[in-house]
Formats: sequence, structure tokens, C-alpha cells
Amino acid sequence: MARTPKPWLRKGRGWFVTIGDKQFNLGRDKKAAFQEFYRLMQRVPERRKVSGMSMAAIIDEFLEYSAKNRAPDTYRWYRDLLQKFIALHPDLRIEDIRPFHVQRWVDSYDHLSKTSRRNHMRSVKRCVKWAMTQGYIDRNPLEHLTIPSGERKETLVSEEEYRRVLEYARPDSLRDLLITTWETGCRPQESLRVEARHVDTTNRRWVIPASEAKGERMTRIVYLTDTAFEITLHLMTEYPEGPLFRTSVGTPWVAESVNCAMDRIRIRMGRVVMKQRKLSVSDAEIAEFATTLSPTRMVKGALCDKTSAELRYEAKVKLSNRLAASLVPRYSLYAFRHSFATHALQRGVDSVTVAVLMGHSDPSMLAKVYQHLTQNPGFLLDQAKKIRA
Repeated sequence: MARTPKPWLRKGRGWFVTIGDKQFNLGRDKKAAFQEFYRLMQRVPERRKVSGMSMAAIIDEFLEYSAKNRAPDTYRWYRDLLQKFIALHPDLRIEDIRPFHVQRWVDSYDHLSKTSRRNHMRSVKRCVKWAMTQGYIDRNPLEHLTIPSGERKETLVSEEEYRRVLEYARPDSLRDLLITTWETGCRPQESLRVEARHVDTTNRRWVIPASEAKGERMTRIVYLTDTAFEITLHLMTEYPEGPLFRTSVGTPWVAESVNCAMDRIRIRMGRVVMKQRKLSVSDAEIAEFATTLSPTRMVKGALCDKTSAELRYEAKVKLSNRLAASLVPRYSLYAFRHSFATHALQRGVDSVTVAVLMGHSDPSMLAKVYQHLTQNPGFLLDQAKKIRA
């Protein structure tokens, strides 16, 4: 709790008082000093100047800055999230934004993961902080917005799981991306951006210049196994310019399309588990969920009402997919990368070499993030026995 301002005597110099963050000299005479103190305390506080700009205008300025000063993926990440926020608050002014605006926005989504909730909130808080540092506002109204921690991605993909994922992976272009990530341990942003011009065929590797690599500090080199090299050569022939890894219709794979494809794999695998366990959603669950769905749909530009049968079918499909997904781990390109590190360490590759292969300048990153040896107690027990053997 802040202290109430009170005059104090500085020997040889007179009376002083600190109000807010400013110190005032009240003079040497005590009576006059206190009169001046009372006058200062009765002053109407000076109104702080605010920009008067709308939140939409601030977001536009921030996105323009991001487009010029950040990586394209970073710009798109902010753009997609901030556009969703401003769609909910189109008339909000920057000086009026409060933490509850952001909290309610995030809470309006039913099935966001912890990491997604964190990212939604981070995007708005970062934008408002940028506005303050640029001088659009003189204080940060979201300074006390609490950002939740994200989920740790603990999925370790075994050799058997990897083969099963490939069985359900469609189309072949997705299989190529999964196989290459599994074989090399590359970052998703590296495989999604690599082009023919990055390929060093003589040494069987990708060479990504520092200006295009993560952190933009050092050249990233990805060494290719025979399988990964064969895939790379095939894609170079098919796509001599632009990203190598593309969908079946020729558009480059991006994070969103990969995530959607992995979710479809998860649902396919989960459907098999449902059939094996004879699991299904009940009629009561379907009927209840159908009441929460939108009662209309667009047909050739016209808004039409859904029939009760259509609503029940939609509810059944969505609930069945949700149940199927809950029965299978959520696989991702990063899960494949994490598993590359763990499998390498288990097979005796030293941590420095693994760090270099994965593009880390500091081997301690392996211990902090990418190795999942704690999930293999048998391996650790064998290693412990070797110490005293």
C-alpha cells in the first residue's frame, strides 16, 4: 500500500515532500512549508493524455510494423489472432482496453488448448505493449494481464507408432514431409521453407543461410539420410523453384495445413480404436449437442435452415471425431523432432553431436526440451547399472 505524502525536514536545506514520483521543495519556514504542502495536495490531478486511437487502428499499425520487421510466419501469426480479437471488439479504443476484454475473448472458445489460450492472450498483450513503446499511449492497460503457461509437448513417438502414423497419412506428399522430419530431426519451419536452392547435393544436406534460419544468427545445416536425400532429390525435380514440400494440389505445406492433416490422422486412428473397443456416442449426447449447433447454413450464397436430421448427423460426426481424437496422442512434426533427439541419445550418439544435427548451439537445450529419456525407465536403469559394473 502506498504511503500518504508527508513533509520532512532536510537539515540545512528546508522542508520537502514527495508526491507521486516527484519531489517538491517547500521552503525553510515550517508553517509556510505546510501551507504549500496542503495546497499541493488539493490540486486536481493532471489528466493523462491518451491517443484516442481505436484498437483496430493500433492493430493495423502493429501489423504494418511486423510485416516490415518480423519473419513472414510471425506476421501471419499475429495477423490471424489479432483479426479474431478485433472482430469481437470492433469499436474498442486503445485507452479503454482492459484485461477482461482479452480474458472473455479467450473464454468464448470452447476447446482451446492451454498453449492456444496462451498464444491468443500473448498476441494482444504484445500489440498493446508495442503501442506504448512507440508512444501511442503513455501506459500499458494490459500490464497486469496474466498469461497462462503453455502445455509441455511430452509426446514421444516410438518406431511402432511412427509406422502406424504413416499407414494413416494421406496424401503421399504428407508422408514425404513426415518421413523427412523423422529421418533428420529438422524444425518444422525448416522443412516447410526449404527450397531447391538450399540443397547441397554433393554433401547431402540442406544449407539454410543465417538470414533465413531461426534466430538469424547462424547458418543452419540439415544432414540428410539416404531416405531423406532421395525424397529431396525427387522434390527438387518436381519443384525447382519455391518450397519443396507441397500438398497434393501443389500449394506449399504451412503450419495450419500440417496441423489439420495430423488431426485427421489422429481421428482415423481413433476411429479404429473405437471400433475395436466398440465405443460410440449415445443418442442422448447427440440430441443434447445438436441444440448447441448453428441452425442455419449457407447454400449458394443463401442462408437456409438445417433440418433436424442434418443437425443430428452433424452432431454425431463432431462428437464421434472428438471421441476418436481423445483415444490417440496428438502427433505433430515437433513430436517427431523431439523423438529424433531421444532416439539418438538412446543409441549412444553424444549430446554435442545431437545438438549440432538439430541446429542447437548449446547442448543443454537437449536436457531442457528435447530429450524424453525419463519416459524410458528401462534404458535409464541399464545406464545406471553400467556406472558401477
